[in-house]
Amino acid sequence: MRRSGFLKYSRMLLLAALIVVGGAGTALAQSSTSSNYKVTETQFGSGSTQQQCSASYCTKTSIGDMGNGSSSSAGGSAQFGSITPDEPLLEVIIEPGVSFLGDLSSTQTATKTTIVKVRSYLSNGYFIQVTGDPPKYGNHTLSTPSSPTASQVGSEQFGINVVANSSPNVGANPVQVPSGQYSFGEAYTGYNTANLFKYNSGDTVARSTVASGQTEYTISMIVNISNLTPSGHYSGDFSAVVVPAY
Repeated sequence: MRRSGFLKYSRMLLLAALIVVGGAGTALAQSSTSSNYKVTETQFGSGSTQQQCSASYCTKTSIGDMGNGSSSSAGGSAQFGSITPDEPLLEVIIEPGVSFLGDLSSTQTATKTTIVKVRSYLSNGYFIQVTGDPPKYGNHTLSTPSSPTASQVGSEQFGINVVANSSPNVGANPVQVPSGQYSFGEAYTGYNTANLFKYNSGDTVARSTVASGQTEYTISMIVNISNLTPSGHYSGDFSAVVVPAY
């Protein structure tokens, strides 16, 4: 499990947790001979190409040239290339979003975004959960819709989703890096519909059901207040929890 705090109104926070995987170098062997054969050079590595020439001809052999790509099915996926470690990997990078919300107004929706990048290897995917109390001042906590709800200016509301929105204009759909052939992350039910927001601490907001290349998620939040919302400095502290699945 990897747990990373990602939001506090009064601060910008960048937290990166990386697992670096290295590969082995090339191995070379000396020439070997027998009464019938001679091997002038043997190479074991990501590629092996040798050329032999006589007065009239040249030949070139190649064994083990690099192959890159992937294969996937409903039950799993495979990656092909120079590095194939046998240990599971879970990589999480969190980037800061716009940190200054300014003065909240009953006539305008305040917004904020945070980008979370996740990559997994040798697993059955992962889940992203968001935990933390809604924005609070003193004894007053902003209301949170328990089901996906449209932003309502003038009505007290705090919610999030993980897709692109037009009302208000905030957020982005999950981005697959380098493409959808390698990465499979998606926004989760309840947080995957444009212009609809909700929040419940501990909810799963995004997931991948198979090992996946990098997916970039934009977590968008909205804050609306009413004329009856008490004045004060509202703050919230949230965490993104990335849980691998096996």
